[in-house]
Amino acid sequence: MSARTHRRRRLAAGFTLIEVLVSLVILGIGVLGIAKLTLYSVRSNDSAYLRTQATMLAQSGLDYMRSNRLIAITGVYTTALGAGPPAAASCFFPNTCTPTALATYDLNQWKTRLAAALPSGTGAITTAVVGDQVTATITVQWDDAVAQSTINKAAAGVAQPMQIVLETVL
Repeated sequence: MSARTHRRRRLAAGFTLIEVLVSLVILGIGVLGIAKLTLYSVRSNDSAYLRTQATMLAQSGLDYMRSNRLIAITGVYTTALGAGPPAAASCFFPNTCTPTALATYDLNQWKTRLAAALPSGTGAITTAVVGDQVTATITVQWDDAVAQSTINKAAAGVAQPMQIVLETVL
């Protein structure tokens, strides 16, 4: 065997158990980083999904008001944040439902959908007359504690209310 071949074998034999352990530690740190990034991404996506749902629910509240505009202008759709859905009679038959009863039914449906779609979901609607225009303000609020505990490092289990406010002229 030549001296050159012997030297190559000695260099190749230098891959030891310590080097394998060091590479496993480095690989483990990388996997933990990827797991943390995945958790952050999932929680951020959940928060974005809730924000999208809240926006769509605020828009649906406005749609209810625009479909019954004459009653909405009088303030029948006004409801407070945190108030439960009003009791409402069924308005499935148009000839038996007055516009005021329809507004109560719409509020009942809207508040029920808020509570079902968002964690601690609630909403408020106010109307204000400014000059010759009626402005409607729709607020949707929900608890985003799960995502905020990861994203903003908020304390886990502490309510983190988020709001969407939609303001428009009726």
